[in-house]
Amino acid sequence: MANAQLKLVQVPVAEAPKATPPKTPAAILPRAAWRDWVDARAAAILPPVVMLIVLLAVWQALCSAPDARFPSPVDVWTESHDVIMQPLKGVSFTMADGFSVGEGADVGILVHIATSLQRVAIGYSLAAITGIALGVLIGSSVIAFRALDPLFQVLRTVPPLAWLPLSLAAFQQANPATVFLIFITAIWPIILNTAVGVQTIPQAYRNVAKVLALSKPQYFFKVLLPASVPYMFTGLRIGVGMSWLAIVAAEMVQGGTGVGFFIWDSYNSSLLTDTIVALVYIGLVGFALDRLVAFVGRKISREG
Repeated sequence: MANAQLKLVQVPVAEAPKATPPKTPAAILPRAAWRDWVDARAAAILPPVVMLIVLLAVWQALCSAPDARFPSPVDVWTESHDVIMQPLKGVSFTMADGFSVGEGADVGILVHIATSLQRVAIGYSLAAITGIALGVLIGSSVIAFRALDPLFQVLRTVPPLAWLPLSLAAFQQANPATVFLIFITAIWPIILNTAVGVQTIPQAYRNVAKVLALSKPQYFFKVLLPASVPYMFTGLRIGVGMSWLAIVAAEMVQGGTGVGFFIWDSYNSSLLTDTIVALVYIGLVGFALDRLVAFVGRKISREG
């Protein structure tokens, strides 16, 4: 019995150590992670790059004839090289006046874009603030929804340029009239999407707020805002795209400065290649604006 007990006691001591898998070299993990990152970037970048190359090749093939009415990509690069490579022509900086911009066609295309972006920033910001407030109002109040929703549905169908004569008559100046045009164009999707977001808040959230006796500010920041943020930013993304469309159209009509004026002035000057370059810039800026609003929306949603 003593020997048996001794053996039982010695079993854990004599137990063979468990085999451990060989350790992976530390350098392999960063290399694998780097390879995964490169593969992910390639999967995201290569398809649009290949498609762009194909489109440029088709465009070049269709417009390379001597009697072609439309310029080819090579013609655009050759004839509008200065517009592409020197977009800040006409900008000067002094300590007293800051950035100063020339007039007319001497202004670089990025200066025109900066002017348009400034107008969009003002009009879109006003539309965002007002649109979210009105959306929360008609989404929270049945009476306000019944009173305002039919009016909003009628006004949102009015084309943006139809507001330009009224805004010019009201403000008597081109710049505030253009800002109003951006405001009136961008506000409708913001209002309607915010209202839908407020109306679709689960009833369970509302019941919890009542049980906890949350005040109106607490309910807004703790329940309403986090639940409706995705809808709000859907409207904000649509609104920023419509703002960019409206500003280009308005500037083409009213003239002065801005990317819309640059396009119209280039066309009237028979500089079709400059017009094409401007269209590319407009598309890139619009894409950047959409991604910026989407990025802010994701950040706010995660924090909420």
